[in-house]
Amino acid sequence: MTAENEGDLPDDGRSRRAQARRERARANILAAAVEVFSTSGYHQSSISDLHQAAGIARGTFYQYFESKNAVFLELMDELLVQLRSSVVGVDTRPGAPPVALQLYQTVRRILEAASQNRALTTILMREAVGLDEEVDRRLAEFYDSLHAWVVLALENGRASGLVRDGVDVEIAATCVIGSLRFVLERAWAQSDGGDADLDLDRMARAILDVTAFGLLARK
Repeated sequence: MTAENEGDLPDDGRSRRAQARRERARANILAAAVEVFSTSGYHQSSISDLHQAAGIARGTFYQYFESKNAVFLELMDELLVQLRSSVVGVDTRPGAPPVALQLYQTVRRILEAASQNRALTTILMREAVGLDEEVDRRLAEFYDSLHAWVVLALENGRASGLVRDGVDVEIAATCVIGSLRFVLERAWAQSDGGDADLDLDRMARAILDVTAFGLLARK
């Protein structure tokens, strides 16, 4: 290979550095958007708010995102990936942990993932529904998958004798998911010290006490 031909080859080091700069710039825009959306609300925020918060020119913003909605969709997808990763299949094999413990661990992981992304989770809870068809579709897919997991866990619990016969697992699963949302919202509203003072273990156990095990003492 001649020196001239070698010069025609791309500089991998330079390409990697350029890619790293693009990824940093994109991440900077997303981080700024979370701050803007959580402070001003999605509907009240503008493209100007986003590029100014990110410290970039308007034209630079459009090199990475075509609209405010595109930024929001990427943020939402990142959060939903984290929440989905918190939900693992119910293990019913011999020697597996009790279903009740698996339920608790999953509820605890979902609460932790949401708390670690508090600003964006709050936006999703308060403003995302009805934002547009694509947002609604992706949220519906996530809630459907979470609902299906809880239904399966309850069905397995019923098969093993942990959940009593006659329980409407479809409605019960909806109650579990609704509890997750509103327990978090109330805890955040009452939390003065940030997420550090949230007792996620207590929250997870209480959610399961009500939605899975019931409040009445067994006789």
